[in-house]
Amino acid sequence: MKGRKLYNRILVLRKERGMSRKDLAEKIGVNFQTVGYLEREEYNPSLDLAFRISEVFGLPVEMIFSTDPMKPLSEELMAQRKQAGGQNDV
Repeated sequence: MKGRKLYNRILVLRKERGMSRKDLAEKIGVNFQTVGYLEREEYNPSLDLAFRISEVFGLPVEMIFSTDPMKPLSEELMAQRKQAGGQNDV
């Protein structure tokens, strides 16, 4: 059985933090080429690897990985605030 496509924000998050692929690879314990495969969505991480990635970025796994195409993170955060009944601080 073929696995489901998994979308992610790894490239955007890594670049926002000024990290190289090598930097991220060292922090999560993989080869820098694996980071490239993950960023191009050519490889789905194990659950353990997904949690290590989420720890590095300080975000929950579901904010980094999804089975649905990813919306901009700011859009998702605003939607969560609305669901929680919060106000948008503009």
